[in-house]
Amino acid sequence: MAVYTLPDMPYDYGALEPAMSGEILELHHGKHHAAYVKGSNDTLDQLAEVRDKGDYAALVGLEKTLAFNLSGHVLHSIFWRNLSPDGGDRPDGELAAAIDEHFGSFDAFAGQLSAATKGVQGSGWGVLAWEPLGQRLLVEQVYDHHGNVGQATTPVLVFDAWEHAYYLQYRNVRPDYVDRLWGLVDWSDVASRFTAARSVGNPIRQP
Repeated sequence: MAVYTLPDMPYDYGALEPAMSGEILELHHGKHHAAYVKGSNDTLDQLAEVRDKGDYAALVGLEKTLAFNLSGHVLHSIFWRNLSPDGGDRPDGELAAAIDEHFGSFDAFAGQLSAATKGVQGSGWGVLAWEPLGQRLLVEQVYDHHGNVGQATTPVLVFDAWEHAYYLQYRNVRPDYVDRLWGLVDWSDVASRFTAARSVGNPIRQP
């Protein structure tokens, strides 16, 4: 059976400096992201053991642990690709049109995503996601790595607001870190995720 693996970074650890230091990126990817990958695989092994024994007393905790680690793996895998040393500026084409349609303007969207990321209580993420039932873009707050998001929404742009993403460089000033992220966004990657999410159509059947 296939296991989860840590993806290679699409650029060198120092490529996003000065907005994001190489030291932070190396720790973030090589330690934190790697731990979520290991946690996902270890929890799947434990769930298999639970099924084999037919003893489901630990199931609730294991399901929560799997959601935490697997969501951490998914979100970080998107995060690395959402960023680029050549990023910044603004989107164009269908993504830009959808942002205008669903948020009123790019500036309004950027303000909402920035506020959502800066305002996460504790650890979490700000996320731009495609919601298939309403066929629209939404901004969501993710606490830890899951929860407080619409079921079946697909993340297309994610901003990591965990302290390990910025504290060594920005200390406790999360807003400064979030503001710098906009200069790294690879809009071509976000646009391709947006296109892929929309191509699925509406998988949710309504009565």
